[in-house]
Amino acid sequence: MKTITILVPCYNEKSGIEIFYSTVKKVTDTISRYNFEFLFVDDGSKDETLHIIKKLQHKNRDIFYISLSRNFGKEIAMLAGMDHVSSSAVIIMDADLQDPPSLIPQMISEWEGGYFDVYAKRLHRSGETWLKRSSSKIYYRILNKLSDIPILVDVGDFRLLDKKCIEALCSMRECQRYTKGLFSWIGYKKKAILYDRDSRRAGKTKWNYRKLIHLAVDGITSFSTVPLHISSWLGFFVSLCAFIYMLYIIFKTLIHGDPVPGYPSLIAIILFVGGVQLIVLGIMGEYLGKMFNESKHRPAYLIVESNIDHSSRVNKV
Repeated sequence: MKTITILVPCYNEKSGIEIFYSTVKKVTDTISRYNFEFLFVDDGSKDETLHIIKKLQHKNRDIFYISLSRNFGKEIAMLAGMDHVSSSAVIIMDADLQDPPSLIPQMISEWEGGYFDVYAKRLHRSGETWLKRSSSKIYYRILNKLSDIPILVDVGDFRLLDKKCIEALCSMRECQRYTKGLFSWIGYKKKAILYDRDSRRAGKTKWNYRKLIHLAVDGITSFSTVPLHISSWLGFFVSLCAFIYMLYIIFKTLIHGDPVPGYPSLIAIILFVGGVQLIVLGIMGEYLGKMFNESKHRPAYLIVESNIDHSSRVNKV
């Protein structure tokens, strides 16, 4: 029988690992035509997450784990997991059970019907504030305006990916990854499954607004050069305004004899132009910073320990 891997990136999820495994296991046990394995990627957890995974693994042969040397972030943790699977398909899930395991049979059915990427699209998001939902919608609207590739809205990482999709994602080795964009970039035939997202069963979210803003900037700079074009046009516009204003001052002074505006207006103009310059330099710095980090060719992650037989795996670092 073909094997399907449940890929679970984990960071400080000690309170939810056991209930996650037992809940998902009940669903996979009802699907007899496939073998299922669980691959937990411990992303440098500071609690007992790895200990609990090991304890479960001793009792269950269908559990595998990878322990990373530090917290590299969820995007890299997913890459580490995908690098070490050789199954026919992978289902990516979070350990908090916000994404219902009951959708797994439907995902598999759509995959059997010829789709390579079966993703879950949220209709309702429980446990999230109005500010977070609103800012997310605005961000994805901006991102889709800037990007040449349509980025799916209200779609997370909960999806089933065919082996071909996994190989395509693993072939792209950038360290500063925006996986939601990469899912769209690789193409392949996709299918959406609509659902209502539940609140977390256990633990606390690891995403604060600082991390979300950083992820948003990564998304824009990874899939669009429009901010650089905007910077160029903004610089041209400010220069044009300054030139027109200079002609206006010269005209007033020579023709009408009006005195040149004094200190307050001069300082205001200097501060405005300086602010524009700093914004443009900041935008350029984001792109240069990405190029600098990628040019080092460091490995995306480092593994401390694992119970995977690496010789039997297709995708490797």
